[in-house]
Amino acid sequence: MSPRSIWKGGFVDAFLSKMKKNVEPLMNKKIWSRGSMILPEFVGSTVRVYNGKNFIRCKITEERVGHKFGEFAMTRKRKIARSNSAPVKRGGKK
Repeated sequence: MSPRSIWKGGFVDAFLSKMKKNVEPLMNKKIWSRGSMILPEFVGSTVRVYNGKNFIRCKITEERVGHKFGEFAMTRKRKIARSNSAPVKRGGKK
């Protein structure tokens, strides 16, 4: 996947660009646009990013500027590695 052109700038959803112009910060706003870029105007606010099932709360800090919202709301569950402490029962013919 090739990155977006530099002269175009980062993609920001129309809803977020309206919120950027507002004086009111993005406190606890729900965001469905995972591909939108985090701008410096959003620093210090808390948003909820949709991961396909529920909303993940995300505090926007200085280090997250330039990244996308979707990077901070994982869409897949972690696979927990099982330990082999219990013996395995095999169901076979008797």
